[in-house]
Amino acid sequence: MSTITASPSSHRIGFRVTPEQDAILRRAAKVANKTITDFILDSACLVAEETLLDQRLFMVEGEQYASLLELLERPAQVNEGVQDLFSRKAPWDTQS
Repeated sequence: MSTITASPSSHRIGFRVTPEQDAILRRAAKVANKTITDFILDSACLVAEETLLDQRLFMVEGEQYASLLELLERPAQVNEGVQDLFSRKAPWDTQS
């Protein structure tokens, strides 16, 4: 996942925090060797990206829906690379 940092032409977002939240954020930013702004922005963007990537409901209409159904109903294709991968013993599997 990418890390997004503030740029000189960025928008301002303001919010209030409790003294406890402020202390933990500042402490974590110091440990990460980042400014408080960069730390909060990086953390918020990471969670935002994860949230967006975790979507399991896809809304499609009409022709897109028909195309999606057609793709899902196609028979599975042989993939030699995947077959080869699954035919090999896992490196951590020490049992014969």
